[in-house]
Amino acid sequence: MRFIDEIRIVIGSGHGGPGAVSFRREAMTPRGGPDGGDGGKGGDLILRATPHLNSLVDYRANKKYIAKNGLPGEGAKSSGANGADMILLLPKGTIVRNMEGQVLADLADMDECVLLKGGRGGKGNHFFKTSVNQAPEHAQPGEGGEEMEVTLELKLIADVGIIGFPNAGKSTLISRISAAKPKIADYPFTTLVPNLGVVKVADFKSFIVADIPGLVKGAHQGVGLGIQFLKHIERTKFFIHLVDASGLSQRDPLQDYEDINNELKMYDEANQDKDGFFPLTNRTQFVVLNKIDTLSEAQLTKLKTDFQKRFNVKPIAISAYTGKNIAELMTFLTQNLFEQEENSL
Repeated sequence: MRFIDEIRIVIGSGHGGPGAVSFRREAMTPRGGPDGGDGGKGGDLILRATPHLNSLVDYRANKKYIAKNGLPGEGAKSSGANGADMILLLPKGTIVRNMEGQVLADLADMDECVLLKGGRGGKGNHFFKTSVNQAPEHAQPGEGGEEMEVTLELKLIADVGIIGFPNAGKSTLISRISAAKPKIADYPFTTLVPNLGVVKVADFKSFIVADIPGLVKGAHQGVGLGIQFLKHIERTKFFIHLVDASGLSQRDPLQDYEDINNELKMYDEANQDKDGFFPLTNRTQFVVLNKIDTLSEAQLTKLKTDFQKRFNVKPIAISAYTGKNIAELMTFLTQNLFEQEENSL
């Protein structure tokens, strides 16, 4: 399935049906009164979050979603049927914005909402009968529905986001700590879409991890896969910043760390005026040195010291390939994650 995380569509609610102008016509009732029924209500436009979708690909073909109109009223005081609602099934975490960028709905915070209400049905002429107007010959038209163009923007919901250069081992790590089975190979941009993995900690306790592909130096200028996937870590509680410590990629681990943080900064600057945006640079990062199975103890000690001196961070050292120190990393992540949740209560 092709991954699509942003799409523009037209949505609308239904018009209310018009009321009827009608009079009783019966053989034994020569002066039948008004009996025009009311029009039906127009259908609502409803957003509903579902855990069974993880992409907006279903909205690629059809770009217009309008609820049904209410039917007209009829004689004998018969009301018209209400128009059917239009229900959009969307992935959990979808944001709906108008063309000015204002957030209309965020399906991370709710499971369902009525975004556009259908128009009310018009009253039939029986409603307007009074003592001085026994035979009204008018009825109300139905109330109009609403229509607008919106952008659907999917932001995956994960507790922990894994960031880092291609080949840092993000996919290997997520496959090691969860049941996710991402494609893994020894060349850049193996991962073309975000991967989600559920990490089980204990009975009835788990958290979700997402790895973000294609982040390289110059991504904010369109290099590599660009920064199109960074939106998917905006909701995370903290980041694992995974660094390739091996040197086999011919890159400097310290420079990699600095370059990725610079891309986060550039992303924040580009999105700081967006409604509901929370800067990525304000998120807690845990630096994890990967591929330590390729280093000697002396090399690893020096690298840790260099990170401490240059960035004032104390990295955790692991090998996602061999599993070394993975248990310690999971204990550390779990403690910090659930501690943060308890503090927010």
